[in-house]
Amino acid sequence: MDTQKAVAIRIQQLCAEKGYNLHALARKAGIPPTTLKNIIYGNSRNPGVITLKLLCDGLEISLYDFFATEEFRQVEPEDEK
Repeated sequence: MDTQKAVAIRIQQLCAEKGYNLHALARKAGIPPTTLKNIIYGNSRNPGVITLKLLCDGLEISLYDFFATEEFRQVEPEDEK
């Protein structure tokens, strides 16, 4: 699994747990809904750590809790550019 897909899956899992749709999370996080949709649908391949922190704040979790999952343990190394 690649990093972008793992991030998108994790956001969707957390939204389901909290009962949020993407618009509700974007509103709670203080980011544009289009930014969140771009992350989910793969149009934003590299969301910044600040954006991820805002999403975590909206989900009321830490960055550690966001990344402490089996999906992220299985992420393949990114290709060297």
